[in-house]
Amino acid sequence: MAEPFKEWMNVKLIEVMAEIFARVYNDFDSRAFKKQAEMGLVDMELKARAQHITNALDYHLPRGFDDFSKIALAALHPSDDASVKGGEFGPEGLLGFAAWPLTDLVTKRGIDMPEKALPLLKEVTKRFTAEFAIRPFLEQHTDYTLGVLQGWLNDPNRHVRRLISEGSRPRLPWGMRLNKFVSDPALILPLLEALKDDSEEYVRRSVANNLNDIAKDHPQKVSAVAKAWLEGASPNRKRLVRHACRTLIKQGHRATLEALGYMPVKELSAHLTVQTPVVDYGGALEFCVDLTGGPVGQQLMIDYAVHFVKANGSRVPKVFKWKDIKLDNRGQLSSKKKHAIKPITTRVYYSGEHMLEIIVNGVPVAKQTFQLRM
Repeated sequence: MAEPFKEWMNVKLIEVMAEIFARVYNDFDSRAFKKQAEMGLVDMELKARAQHITNALDYHLPRGFDDFSKIALAALHPSDDASVKGGEFGPEGLLGFAAWPLTDLVTKRGIDMPEKALPLLKEVTKRFTAEFAIRPFLEQHTDYTLGVLQGWLNDPNRHVRRLISEGSRPRLPWGMRLNKFVSDPALILPLLEALKDDSEEYVRRSVANNLNDIAKDHPQKVSAVAKAWLEGASPNRKRLVRHACRTLIKQGHRATLEALGYMPVKELSAHLTVQTPVVDYGGALEFCVDLTGGPVGQQLMIDYAVHFVKANGSRVPKVFKWKDIKLDNRGQLSSKKKHAIKPITTRVYYSGEHMLEIIVNGVPVAKQTFQLRM
């Protein structure tokens, strides 16, 4: 079993941080810092550990922001593109999770002086992402921070360019919600437009994630962006758009599917056969779908939804991706599927009559019931 992320924020990390800061700041009290940072750490979860170490670092570094900034810069790893996992760090300089508390401290101390704090975050993000730390600046100093991000669009460092799109995500997981951007994504769309053909997949993927966030509140706007970006698009941009629209695709959003080339197939006939009308818990639902009568070569996105029985007897659908395929030269397609029904942490199963539904290009075309036996 993989080690929990919280274990990366450990005593060894604190010891490395103490060694680094003692090397660049003569008055740093390593012993006191380690004692304060390690106290109660084992009982904390990941974000609490990061905040706890941030507070200890805050106590032991000089208060003046200029002096603090000089020390912070000197403490950073010499490479500005080390490309390591978060749990990797060493005495050469702050890197990975060892740099996380510093990003938070820059925000804590510099939130009222963005003109000094943002350039420092720009350097720190090259060693560990400042996507969480920059969000209070976007919330409290929106216009100023957006102007700074605009100036970073052509920065040679890929981590800085990714910070623009990832830090401005309206609904970044684990991060504070940026309500201004949730309400009005037009504030950040010019940044995403400028980065859509970035040379790095790492950056383009972040642009897609930002658009996917926007799609949760403004589906029509993202659909329109997708349509515009797909005109004359390179393969890289096509992948970006598809990833950006993944939530809308799963929802069967009509305009988005049409922008991606999945037009309604009105002539299509579908025959669904459930080959396991009774499924024992731990087994699998097996089914076959035969499609006929559609245009030769028609592009199809075939999904299926299982309408699971809940505790109160109602049914709630869960959509699963299946195939992206074309009808054959007879306008037909046959396909089989086996869907395991086994213990998972995200769902509680209940006995009863479930329903299977086939969805083609966002349109339900066939459904059939089956019994789940616990």
